[in-house]
Amino acid sequence: MDNRINETRKLIRALRVSMREAEAIMHEQINRDEDCTFVAEEILKMRSVMSGLVRERAALGDTDPIVVASLFIPRRAPTPPRPRPVKRRLVPPGSGLRLLAR
Repeated sequence: MDNRINETRKLIRALRVSMREAEAIMHEQINRDEDCTFVAEEILKMRSVMSGLVRERAALGDTDPIVVASLFIPRRAPTPPRPRPVKRRLVPPGSGLRLLAR
């Protein structure tokens, strides 16, 4: 039973890595304005296989997280926050002009 859990975990880990590689290829194709239909279909097939593996893993009673090293590299550097505009008053304080509230 324990060996079956380990095999399922290995398959899930390998499939997750393959899915990430396929997604990176698909994003590159999208950026070059190329057709990515084939890769997208393969990713959907991998997702359906992953769903079955996850169900099998849950049926075996495995709840430990599966850690996969992230190979994600951000494409853009995060933009620094823009400074907020300074609120300006149209009437200087203490000028005696007040709005009448009725």
